[in-house]
Amino acid sequence: MANKEFEYHGPIVNGFVMLFIQLLIMAGIVLLIIDASTMAVVTAIVLGILWVIMTCGYVMLEPNESFVLIFFGNYSGTFRRTGYHWINPFMTKRKISLRIRNLDVEPIKVNDKVGNPILIGLVLVWRIKDTYKAVFDLDSQSRGNNVHNLAFQTFVSIQSDAALREVAGKYAYDDENDNEHLLTLRSGGEEINEQLEHKLNERLAMAGMEARINYLAYAPEIAAVMLRRQQASAIITAREKIVEGAVTMVKLALDRLEKEEVVKLDNERKAAMIGNLLVVLCADDAAQPVVNTSAN
Repeated sequence: MANKEFEYHGPIVNGFVMLFIQLLIMAGIVLLIIDASTMAVVTAIVLGILWVIMTCGYVMLEPNESFVLIFFGNYSGTFRRTGYHWINPFMTKRKISLRIRNLDVEPIKVNDKVGNPILIGLVLVWRIKDTYKAVFDLDSQSRGNNVHNLAFQTFVSIQSDAALREVAGKYAYDDENDNEHLLTLRSGGEEINEQLEHKLNERLAMAGMEARINYLAYAPEIAAVMLRRQQASAIITAREKIVEGAVTMVKLALDRLEKEEVVKLDNERKAAMIGNLLVVLCADDAAQPVVNTSAN
């Protein structure tokens, strides 16, 4: 038998029809007990045992729920038909929810590609798509529908943590060399999320996954240092823009003075003018006039 999910094709009876049949059997048991003959009592006992066994066959499914059916250790199929039904009472029925679930993975500390400790977290949206693997490939160590669903959720949490660590370790948090083509965790966006989903689906083949990184920051021990580095980088970038603009303005002023012949400047005066203009344009504070307060 292939180790994959398939639909249950065994006998299925409408639950209300079987309930009516059981009521008829119950009425027959009462009549036999009233008869009180030996044969009638024996028949009533047999029908009573049959009635109890039949009671164990009822199942009820809501939308996006399923039963994995096991007959004396053999997988008999997955039952997904919603409603009230009766199935072979000797079947073991494992109820599996097929509904969408959310998992908010708390931020974990990992080292990025260059060794910087970072905090990274994700939000995971998933649902079971292969009930066979969900039941038989995962050891829940104990039986019961609730126990198995909880074990599967724990398994998803652990595997998502491992996938997140693997992806985070392949990329740097941020580009420290101003390389626009370098893929980083901070700038990767959808591409990083797609790789994370790919790793999750490799580890969790029985479930459909959709993952998004929802938290990304430097670890506290280096956050202050990295903040200063980012501030310094921003200041340098701003200074470059200021100097570039100042040089353009000085060149424009000199060209206009020469073109309109407002004043003729020799090289020494040009150098002094350029220096003064650059000081004014590149200074952090506005220029202040110098007032000569000395006595005549």
